[in-house]
Order: sequence, then C-alpha cells, then structure tokens
Amino acid sequence: MREYLQFYIDGHWVDPIRPNTLDVDDPTTEEVSGRIALGSSADVDVAVQAARRAFATWSQTTREQRLDVLSAILTEYQKRAGDLADAVHEEMGAPASLAAGPQVNLGLGHLATAIDTLKNFEFEEQHGSTLVVKEPVGVCGLITPWNWPINQIACKVFPALATGCTMVLKPSEVAPYSAQIFTEILDAAGVPAGVYNLVYGDGPGVGAALSSHPDIDMVSFTGSTRAGVDVAKNAAATVKRVTQELGGKSPNIVLDDDTFAQSVAAGTSVMMMNSGQSCNAPSRMLVPAARMDEAIAVARETASAVKVGDPNDKKAIGPVASRAQFEKIQGLLQKGIDEGATLVVGGPGRPDGMETGYYVKPTVFANVTNDMTIAREEIFGPVLCILGYDDLDQALEIANDTDYGLAGYVSGADLDQARSVARRIRAGSVAINHGFDMNAPFGGYKRSGNGREWGQFGFDEYLEIKAALGYAPA
Repeated sequence: MREYLQFYIDGHWVDPIRPNTLDVDDPTTEEVSGRIALGSSADVDVAVQAARRAFATWSQTTREQRLDVLSAILTEYQKRAGDLADAVHEEMGAPASLAAGPQVNLGLGHLATAIDTLKNFEFEEQHGSTLVVKEPVGVCGLITPWNWPINQIACKVFPALATGCTMVLKPSEVAPYSAQIFTEILDAAGVPAGVYNLVYGDGPGVGAALSSHPDIDMVSFTGSTRAGVDVAKNAAATVKRVTQELGGKSPNIVLDDDTFAQSVAAGTSVMMMNSGQSCNAPSRMLVPAARMDEAIAVARETASAVKVGDPNDKKAIGPVASRAQFEKIQGLLQKGIDEGATLVVGGPGRPDGMETGYYVKPTVFANVTNDMTIAREEIFGPVLCILGYDDLDQALEIANDTDYGLAGYVSGADLDQARSVARRIRAGSVAINHGFDMNAPFGGYKRSGNGREWGQFGFDEYLEIKAALGYAPA
C-alpha cells in the first residue's frame, strides 16, 4: 500500500495545511492500492510563493548552470527507471513491458532532448540596433493527465527548468505514483529549493487554484477539452499565458495501393497501444470504400490477436485507468451499435474470463459515418472506427470534418502522394507511415488546444520576448 501524504514545497516534504486524503485504485484489481494527500488553494498559495521567491535567482542562472542540473537529473532518472516503471504499472495498469519501455523512456527522451536543445538554444538575437531577448516567462502552473503520466510531466518540467522558469506541478490524482518518484529524482539531483514544487489534488481543489492564481504567470495544461476550457476561463482574469494540449479524433487516411493490408494492420495495432489511451491515437481509419471488406478482414485479424492483461505477452494491453473511463467507453460502444455501425470485433463488456479490472475488449467498428457519435467523440479506449471514402478529396473532407486537430496520419507506399495528403490535413502533426520524432513540435489546431510542446518549440512556450531598442549603434 503506497501512502504519499505530503507535498514537495520549497525543497522539503511538507504536510498539507488541511489534512485530506484520496484513495487510489489499482485498475487491474479495482481495489485500493494507496492514498495521496489532497491539496487546497492554501497549499497552492504556499507553493506559488516558494516558486516566486526561487524565480528571482533561478531565472538569472547561466545556461551552463541549468545544464548541470539537468545532467544531474539524468543520472538520478536512470537510477530510478525501475521504480518509475513499477509506479506506472501500478497506477494505471500498464503492462510491465509498456511501463518499462515507452512510458519511462519517453520521459528520458524529453530530458535528453531538453539537454541537447539547451546547449545551442539562441536566447538573444541582434536585429539591427535592437537586441531581441528571450527571457523566462516566470512561475508556471503545470497540470498533467494520467494516460502518459511521466511523458506529460517530463515534456513540461524539463523545458521549464531549461529556460529558467520555476513551477508548481499538479499531476493527475488518478495516476499520482510516478509523479512522486519523479519528484524524488529531482530532489536527489539537487534542484534548488522552490524551483520545482509538487501539490497533489483534484481539478476543483488544486487545478482551479493554480490556473486562477495571480502569481502564476503561465499555465500548461494537458487533458480533456472540457477541462481545458475551464482552465482558460480561470486564467483569463489575470491574463496569464495558457498552453493546452487537449482532445483528439485523429484521422488515418489509408491510400489505395499495394501496401493497403500492411497499412490497415499497422493502424489497427497503433490504435490499441496503451489501451487506446492516447490523445493523438489514429482512431478514425479512412479507407477506399471499394476496399472496405478487405479492411474489415485485416482489422478483425489484427485486433483479435491483441491479448488483454497477459503479463507474458509484450504486445498485450492492460485495463483503462479508472472506473469512470471504463463506464464512459462502455456507453460509447453501445452507442456505436445503436447508431448502426458494423461491429467487427470486440464490443461492450469485459473480455472473456475477466470478471474484475477495467479491461476493455479490443474493438473495431466498420461502415462508420462521420456523423455517428463514435466518429465525433473521443472514446479514449482500444476502439477503432473505419470509414469509407470514394476519392482523396472526400477522404480529406471527412478527415478535416471534426472539432479536433491534434494529429493526423497518412499510410501508403507512394511518398509523394502521402506528402500531398499530409499537407491538406488540418492538424498540428501528421505522421506519414507512423513516423516519430522527439524534436517535432506537438500540439493541436482547433479544439485540440494551442501552443506546442517537445524540442525547441516547447522551449518557446516558457519564454517572453523582450526588445531592447537602441542596444547597439544604429
């Protein structure tokens, strides 16, 4: 039983001002696996004050000093990688191979990327007689989700540290264990007191206090579009900067060529990864209508081969992270059936033989139309929707007919054609044949948010731009 009943503020583990706790469930057993302290606006205020004091000195550190701190974090992170994996496995039910692999390694990747970016990042540029300087934005409120818990913490904390900002982190109360280990890593690495602070809590108690606090200069939020709207409203009164990485309903346009079967299989497999709990998951697969039956056969075979809850299978998927998420998915699965989509495989209920745990059957719907609920709403589970198109113009019309614009995908052998299609998808990132790049900017169009994370583009979100006019002789 894990018990994390203190917050990390001003370089120390401290008790909440008003004791309050929350039980944390193990999604594989549906039983309580631990407790965390729940913070309040009073705890947030103490943490923000600590971050404000620390900003005066941390913002003035040199590039080399910040590189030394990040390098020390790298050493400690590598020491605790196993502990991080155990925490992710326990808090969200991620299979051991996923927890120790992508879940932990993405955090490590963001750290290495921040170090490399900082080494050569241009904080000053001369424009004639004017010096343009990029300075740290100030005290940052960081609010992170449960689906990729370390990844989302890392892609906020490390750029903030690298650019000279100080911060208060509120991790998800659904998956808080990895945040505890992450904080212990930063403490062991010698991050100066007050630069990084952690307060556990829920959205109404801590998230709202962070986003509305007058001494927070910037809020970086990852989560649902609904919650992102609330964050923006809370921040508006103090005109603070808000960056948001929100929901998605990403299209995957499969081209009509000789690699069609491989493209359908790959798209189905990627959709099932992390039990479908990825905001950029390729949840809408668009295939030529004339090849719908072929797509159904390939997707059925691929999804049927996905094992659920098998600790000995590296490709197996775990449960979804909470009862609330499980029940939401079950409702949407039934909605898909009720609205006339063809259920290819999976569907409502737990997989055979699983009476406990928030496990969802790997599911494929076909003959989906873009007006159906399952094509419009983010399901956030291992559920693929296959839609047909007559030509590429129609495919792009369907792909872009969404409130979201976080990601898009194009799959096929003709690279020139794939490039042309990728340019016409309205999304913040478009992966051709599931390409991946830690330095590529990540963020969305439309209701998928604003701002960018990852690499040098992530640095820019934590920087203000100052023009020093007359700095040099005209």
